[in-house]
Amino acid sequence: MSSRPWDRAAFVPVRRGEKRAEVAALPVGLPTVAELFTFMRDAERRFETLKMRIEERVYGARGEQLAAMDVAVRHAGHARVVTTEPGQGAAGSHELWISDGDVVRTYSAAHKLGTSRPVRNRVRGLDPDGFPGRSTLYEPITPLPMETLAELFVHPAGYSQNVLATGDCWISGTDRVAAREAIVLECDHPRSVETTVDRPDYHVQVSVDRLDGLVTRLVESVGDEVTRVAEVTFLEPDAALPATTFDFEFPEGTTVLY
Repeated sequence: MSSRPWDRAAFVPVRRGEKRAEVAALPVGLPTVAELFTFMRDAERRFETLKMRIEERVYGARGEQLAAMDVAVRHAGHARVVTTEPGQGAAGSHELWISDGDVVRTYSAAHKLGTSRPVRNRVRGLDPDGFPGRSTLYEPITPLPMETLAELFVHPAGYSQNVLATGDCWISGTDRVAAREAIVLECDHPRSVETTVDRPDYHVQVSVDRLDGLVTRLVESVGDEVTRVAEVTFLEPDAALPATTFDFEFPEGTTVLY
């Protein structure tokens, strides 16, 4: 079990004027919870480009719901996230979020609606040296859409500090996800969650890529019932991305809201 909450989401070390990963590689064997959280925090600092596919299954009153998210990243600033619902046809079912570091554009194929707006400025004055660790925020190299699995899997520092570290955590072993070795972390009753799962039998299992620190699987359960499984099915750090990966023009007939 973890003995004290991890609170170092914003404390990325600076070397030669640049922020660098604090831990180059995990030690042989199983790390401590704190070591794993620190390794996860610096995940995006271990690659220049990334291709990833996440498949999410949610189980509830309407049965199983499946969604897929394709993520492409090129530091610094370029990111593309396409969310689809497999089984509903190629047309009219996807949503796009794309950024060049200055402007974010979104497009919903089902509604033919788009948006284009400047990247939101981050809050100023949040120097981690001037605040308690729990009050600080991780500053990403390449922002991704907030409150999405893409953000959680690629930038796990905030989730580690604000959710996992509020519960009882321990390392349970290893597994293989997307043909890569992963460290499995268990968490009982994290307290920074939505009201619907604020109960003592709420459990989270997270698999962390041993080489790069990205989250590769997230399993949520209440009692003996699994309620959500999100898993990486394809992962390629330092992928060769085509020059047109981050090009986008709104299709004809799109209504641009702002």
